[in-house]
Amino acid sequence: MKIFSAQQIYQADKFTMEKQQITSDVLMEQAATKLFEWIHSRLRGTSVNIQLFCGIGNNGGDGIALARHLQEHDYSIKVHVVNYSEKRSKDFLLNLERLKDRKIWPDFINEESGFPEISPNDIVVDAIFGIGLNRSPDDWVGQLIAHINASQAFVLSVDIPSGLPTNRAPWDPDYVIEASYVLSFQVPKLAFFLPGTGVYVNQWEILDIGLDPEFLNGEEVAYELIGKPELWPLYKPRLKFSHKGTYGHALMVGGSHGKIGAVQLASNACLTSGAGLVTVFVPQCGYHSLQTALPEVMVLTDKEHDFITEVNMPFVPETVGVGVGIGTNEKTITAFKNLVKYFKEPMVVDADGLNILALQPKLLKDVPALSILTPHPKELERLIGAWKDDFEKLEMAKAFSTKHDIVLVIKGAHTVTVYKDKGYVNTTGNPGMATAGSGDVLAGVLTGLLAQGYEPLHAAVFGVYLHGLAGDISASQKGYEALKASDIVGNLGEAYKQLLSPPETENAERE
Repeated sequence: MKIFSAQQIYQADKFTMEKQQITSDVLMEQAATKLFEWIHSRLRGTSVNIQLFCGIGNNGGDGIALARHLQEHDYSIKVHVVNYSEKRSKDFLLNLERLKDRKIWPDFINEESGFPEISPNDIVVDAIFGIGLNRSPDDWVGQLIAHINASQAFVLSVDIPSGLPTNRAPWDPDYVIEASYVLSFQVPKLAFFLPGTGVYVNQWEILDIGLDPEFLNGEEVAYELIGKPELWPLYKPRLKFSHKGTYGHALMVGGSHGKIGAVQLASNACLTSGAGLVTVFVPQCGYHSLQTALPEVMVLTDKEHDFITEVNMPFVPETVGVGVGIGTNEKTITAFKNLVKYFKEPMVVDADGLNILALQPKLLKDVPALSILTPHPKELERLIGAWKDDFEKLEMAKAFSTKHDIVLVIKGAHTVTVYKDKGYVNTTGNPGMATAGSGDVLAGVLTGLLAQGYEPLHAAVFGVYLHGLAGDISASQKGYEALKASDIVGNLGEAYKQLLSPPETENAERE
């Protein structure tokens, strides 16, 4: 699913009105109708107080039009106009007159007004600001927003939580609606998925308000939201007359004294994600544990007992996964340097491999083109420098990816895969995956997909989704707190099954 910028959404509105020969107030009415249908399908006339807080722009116009629909179906409503400016959009004014024609008289709130009382049992509709907000709300409006947040009422935001910009961090974190639910028109907003802004969105849903599909399908976007429909075309099916060599030989390089578990998890994930053969290169201290825990892998050892000093490959693998548990001993750094200079195919670099690159950034020129780097936030900061907010972080990541021709997997609640000027936002995963070894498993999955011949960008996008889905299955079985990285590996097979099953099969299984 495409993620549009605010400017592209405005362009979609304009294109739709011109092509369909409709006016802006008709488009607003379509949006209000969809909002009403969503609410009415859930409340079914339930006796509940609905308080609508409407700004004086088009977002407020949506709220005013919604109020009319609610009143026509006998809902108990109270309409508040947040009078933050002398300017009014024409469609807001038009819908305000329509509201007054029905003898509904809004309460106008301004800087001198007190704020209305809100019960925790009320439903609040937030339609104060939309995607056009380009400055911090005035203090009194911010205080109204804080008053709504403190009410403990269910807050339904129209299109986007008021006070939340679409392309930067909030000016004041306290002046943003904390939405229980957001009904986003036609497309999601990037702000829903980033750590600093997604905290204002508990749940969200898309409402199709009739924007023209020709524009939506044809427009290029900077970010895509990745779900099953985007994943299906990337899958490489297993063939009847194939053999283990068909699916590649991967080399996992990692481990040091006390950290052999990391490379064990990664190697197991590499096999379980589908690699035909996996060889593990570890210091001598890892030999017996790996041969015992993973009889399916082959093991090569360094001459050193506790850490890696030189990676000797008696064969040429399809790909290499390097870094998990490897440490940053000086001799290990030398071994890493030689590996990235010698091996010329795309590889996966994780954990201490990333830390070595941060310590010696000149090595980046030797990392094979299209390699996948998998940093968590602190590792990313060491690579690209500090950022002021998540939006700048992504722009810096794009520049880094372009400069070095690598795929960046920026791990987080919604992991974002970046290649050059485009980002891919993942939709699977859960808080239970914030556990030791989860990243090692991801590195193994990505290495396994590269070994099978997936293009590096496809391997990253596919692998991140698969890893998150396996984590979701694990959480459904054990809960968040008890989830372990080995559970994620154990559920990769079930994740493949769910990913590749048609929707009707999934529904039947749930029933």
